[in-house]
Amino acid sequence: MATVRNSSRPTGPAAALAALALAATACTGGGGGDGGTGGGGVWEDCEADPNTCNSGERADGGEITWVVSDFPGAWTTVSPEGGSVYTLQMLSGIMPKTGQWAPDGTTYEFNMDLLAEEPELVSEDPFTFSFTFTDKAVWDDGTPIGADDFIATVKMSTSDDEGWCEGCRSRQPGIYDDVEEMEASDDGKTVTVTLKEGRSNPEWQGFLDAHQIAGGLLPAHLAEEQGYDLDEPEDVGAYFEWLNETVPEYSGGPYKIVEGDLETQVILEPNENWYGEVQPTLDTVVIQFNDAEDTWVPALTNGEIDGGSPAKINDDVIEQLRGMPEVSVDVGPGAGWEHIDLNTENEWLQDVELRRGIFTAIDAQEIAERGYGTAFPDVQRKTNHTFPADSPHHEDLFADSPQGTGDVEEATRILEEAGYELSDGTLRRDGEQVGPFRLRATADQVRQDSLQIIQAQLEEIGVATEIETIDDLGGVLGDQDYDIVQFGWSGSPWFVINPGQQWHSGSGSNFGGLDSADVDEALEGMGTATTLEEAAAAANEAGRQVVEEAYVLPLVDEPRYSFVTDGFTNIRDNRQHSLRATYNIGQWGMAAN
Repeated sequence: MATVRNSSRPTGPAAALAALALAATACTGGGGGDGGTGGGGVWEDCEADPNTCNSGERADGGEITWVVSDFPGAWTTVSPEGGSVYTLQMLSGIMPKTGQWAPDGTTYEFNMDLLAEEPELVSEDPFTFSFTFTDKAVWDDGTPIGADDFIATVKMSTSDDEGWCEGCRSRQPGIYDDVEEMEASDDGKTVTVTLKEGRSNPEWQGFLDAHQIAGGLLPAHLAEEQGYDLDEPEDVGAYFEWLNETVPEYSGGPYKIVEGDLETQVILEPNENWYGEVQPTLDTVVIQFNDAEDTWVPALTNGEIDGGSPAKINDDVIEQLRGMPEVSVDVGPGAGWEHIDLNTENEWLQDVELRRGIFTAIDAQEIAERGYGTAFPDVQRKTNHTFPADSPHHEDLFADSPQGTGDVEEATRILEEAGYELSDGTLRRDGEQVGPFRLRATADQVRQDSLQIIQAQLEEIGVATEIETIDDLGGVLGDQDYDIVQFGWSGSPWFVINPGQQWHSGSGSNFGGLDSADVDEALEGMGTATTLEEAAAAANEAGRQVVEEAYVLPLVDEPRYSFVTDGFTNIRDNRQHSLRATYNIGQWGMAAN
């Protein structure tokens, strides 16, 4: 994992993407009973120095329990059920990563513990690049990390049609389906990737970094031990399932999992064969899964947990934390966004006009204000799926659409023109009641409040909904077990891969089953773009087509918060990252006296 020491100046795509990064601001130091407005908190310098705040010397030993605010769905993040921030955070310190974005959102750090040199762009036609790994980088059993692992991870990230893997169920095949050839050289230390004719990737430097599908590299050498031949597509698919279902006993990072499950927690201890210059000092890291927000403050008071980076804002919890002595709180804008998705394979929701009517009846601004207005009084609804309002590539994709306005009159007009009628407060077509629909989200308070608002708004157009709480977000999405769902996508300054992951008809993360030739055609433009500007234009065109399809209604670019007990050093939030504060878990420690 990259360290602050290994930070390199942004070059190429990293430099160009600096303009797209969200500002890491509004850090607030808690502690000392001052209400969290500064003075004494270990994060009081984070606004000025987001990449290095709370740095310090570490004492040997110690233990930390870090709460993750929901449950992982699998043991890898490549599958639809495992593709969540909760799985990524569970695997923090395990996966070897080629690089990642620092908390300021403008500094990209290559992991020079893993890489022998910065990745090289070999050719633009055909588009070819290479990664070279150091001799010192090894898995915890001493097996070298290198080209074989890179190649195996890419194979498991592709879709069936590409022929690399049979049955891998990749949730994010887009950029990996663009691969024409992968070649290992230099005794397996260098891998050279050539894309298909006409394909390119202006974000190639992050091809398998911490922000991508696997969160890093998966081990290839264990396949043979399990009887799988990674030259055979069927075996690649079988190995995919084995990794997805099996507790990782492997590690290419500073920690390894010594025990755990997907329902309660995992326990990490230092990897004795960690090759990085900065060695872990904590004896034990417990990653605890707990979606009951009202239990966090009591658990913190009782010493049962030490900190966390929740996926959702909760004003009540934040105010309680700010009132606690010796607890620091960080609040600020993040790279994730909240949205409502429709299941297009539902017998009613197959009709785009019904979907348009539903989205028009929903007031996105009201949901944003009710959920986030206390922490951010000037919060505005999100009007672009890919780019925040302060991005130079942002376009208001809803400027000519009533979706998200809460205009009941317009929603009723849309539905009546499509052959629906409102009778005794119930929407019907050909005499049959529309719905009711299952309206689902995880148990956190912001989302549950949002569902109540949506339910009331849809009642005004005669659409009945039944609110159901989600215990396993990855499983529900992967199984398409919903009619209307609210959840969030976690982002980073990289953006090229995201629209294809979310909307392409062949993507495992296109959970609602959208199958639109117009969307797919627009997304194709991202795969041929040679510059970020071209890729952004294609993303915006795809977004316009998604609006036409009334498939995804963005709600808000979400603020984020973290908390930690004083006494720990080198812990800070990274709101540009799915890993959040765990992005540098190998550097965590007890502060030296």
